Formats: sequence, C-alpha cells, structure tokens
Amino acid sequence: MKVKKVIIATLSIALWGCGTVNNALVEKTKTNEYYRIFDIRTTADRQTVAEAASNGLGKNVNNAQEATLIPSFVTPPDEPGRFKLVNQFEGTRMAAFAAMGGGSVGFKTATCDGAVWTAKAHRDSNSLNLTACLFQYKQGYHLDLYGVFTKKEGGLMQISRSMANAMVGTPEEWVEKTFLDIVRNIRKVTKAELVLLEAQPKQTGTPWLDISPPQSH
Repeated sequence: MKVKKVIIATLSIALWGCGTVNNALVEKTKTNEYYRIFDIRTTADRQTVAEAASNGLGKNVNNAQEATLIPSFVTPPDEPGRFKLVNQFEGTRMAAFAAMGGGSVGFKTATCDGAVWTAKAHRDSNSLNLTACLFQYKQGYHLDLYGVFTKKEGGLMQISRSMANAMVGTPEEWVEKTFLDIVRNIRKVTKAELVLLEAQPKQTGTPWLDISPPQSH
C-alpha cells in the first residue's frame, strides 16, 4: 500500500510539473483595461488646465489627437461629466465573433461627451489606445483617463519579449507613467488639490504627489 501511494504521489508531481511547463509554452493574448478618475480642485481656467494636461501627455507620446472644446454651458454644472465606453462594432458579426474568443474589449473606445478638452493617443507595438477627458464643474475639474492594450505572454518568444520590455518598459508601465505625468503636470502648473476617485487596477499610494509643486511667489 505504501508503494502504491508513493507511485501515485510521484506521478502527480510529474504531471503537475509537465502542466506548468506546457502552460508556459502556450502563447496567450491578453487584453487589459486601465482607468483613473481624478478630482482636481483649482480656480485655474480651463485653457491653463488643458495646456498642462497636454504637456504632461506629450512627455510620453510622439503624436496625439487633441481638442480644446467650447463648452455647451454658460456656467459650470454642479456635477462633472464622466467618460463612457462604447463598442464601435456592437451588434455586428465581428463583435459577436470577438466576444466568443474573449476579445470584445479590444473594440471598446472611450467617449468624452461634455468635456472641455480631450486627447487620444495610440501605440502600435501593443495596440494600445489611451483617452483623456477633462470635465469642468463648479468645484474644479474631473480628469478621466482610460487605456486599453493587448499583449502576448508565454510561448517561445517570451524571452525576446521580456528582453524588449526590460529596455523600453512594459505596456502597463507606459500607461501608468503617462497617466501620472498628465496629473503631475496639472498639479505643478495649477497647484491644484488632487484626489483619486476611481481606479482600475487599484492604485496604491499617492504617486502623483511625489513631486511637490513649486511655491507661489
């Protein structure tokens, strides 16, 4: 009986190890969504805040589509707007096919209805799309940031991908840095009070406060 138990345990360990190796050799494509919503308390005008956000974005992208919009309101509303996610292919065969494969997230785009400034940036290497929306309201502004990207993991090319990520950074790092540089630059220019309201993935700490804004003279 003891011999039988030893044989079963040995086989279990061997199969577990084999499964681990096989899983590492499987190339997987994963889609990741990031978003942050910041409350920005400042009396700075929207052109100043928008320019600060634009300059922060420019630290990480080579090109972006930006728009400084004329607001529909005469006086800022009591509550700020919020970005919305839409599936541009919803209801089509392409969307249905993607959903079956778990890839429907890749068709999502963020809209900024009611924003006073918007920006969209793209990074081909990871099919990464980033959207920023600046909403004005009576107490200041809300800055909504959204990023979605796909990446491959595992497989025979993982070593090469890991080496490339070590040199240029992972898409997760790029998204986080871009978000932070936008917020930090707004704080630096306007000396605003910033509070993170929502986040996915969960944000730990307050890295946007790491760089103190210059003192007013």
